Amino acid sequence: MYQLDLPWLLVLLPLPLLVFWLLPARRETSASIRLPFFTEVARAAGVQPSEGSIVARRSWPQTVAEGAAWCLIVLALARPQFVEPPIDKREPQRDILLALDLSQSMETKDFRAPDGTLQARVDAVRNVVSDFVARRSGDRIGLIAFGDAPYPLAPFTTDHTLVETMISGLIPGMAGPRTSVGDSLGLAIRMFDKTTVPEKVMIVLTDGNDTASRMPPLKAAEVAKDKKIAIHTVGIGNPSATGEEKLDTATLQKIAEETGGRYFFGSDQAELAKIYGVLDQITPEDQKELSWRPHIELFHWPLAAAVVILGGWYGLEGLIGLIRRRRLAA
Repeated sequence: MYQLDLPWLLVLLPLPLLVFWLLPARRETSASIRLPFFTEVARAAGVQPSEGSIVARRSWPQTVAEGAAWCLIVLALARPQFVEPPIDKREPQRDILLALDLSQSMETKDFRAPDGTLQARVDAVRNVVSDFVARRSGDRIGLIAFGDAPYPLAPFTTDHTLVETMISGLIPGMAGPRTSVGDSLGLAIRMFDKTTVPEKVMIVLTDGNDTASRMPPLKAAEVAKDKKIAIHTVGIGNPSATGEEKLDTATLQKIAEETGGRYFFGSDQAELAKIYGVLDQITPEDQKELSWRPHIELFHWPLAAAVVILGGWYGLEGLIGLIRRRRLAA
């Protein structure tokens, strides 16, 4: 539809009439006859010359042209616009960061698949986490992998196909053989610092204990709490193992409790799928509906029409005057 952005400016339309009625016409005096000896002639004729005035009058064509141009100029000042159909946009209100352990132990084949066969831990993680990402169409999702150090694989994005592609290419040991949970939390905090969404959620999955971090995991959790980042932790390793292979459930639980998240333990792919199903439920999609209507400015059309009308009228008037002068001269 069409609209005027400043319709109140239309009150200026009668302004020329008010000026015409309220202000006196401009008067200019000049000699009727210009002769170097006019005074002597008038004295000899016994006539006393007096001052007169001529009020220039507009012709009807000139009045119509100037009136139409004024109306078009006022219309241009009122800013006519074409309002296009509304455009709706959904803006995510939550960012989810997935942190996946890619230490060498993730290739251990002790995870039971739905068909009963044993598969590597990383294979189960790829399948379950990819399904989780596919269900989160309304959230921005980021991805980091950690081993000896954490590495950002995907920034926060709504391009979930990219995230799923990155997940499908995860290989145990690609980030180093050890585990750095604390440094992963530190990297997550820096990534979340660049977002403006009101809700920030991190899901950490690991199968061992922290053996490579320079930042203690619990210290990082305190900072995350101050930054209002909720961290859910998922353990899939063996709590009964020893050394680097042992799953540090106590630390994972404390991280979750400190930041307002939850701790989960999964021993096979079915349980892992249930865990991410629960995470999907406790973090429902949260979006903000944005709607706006593009406005196309049209003020240049009436303004151009006013210029054409005035230019055409004065150009034609000048041409007619030139022709008359040439005829008189002839």
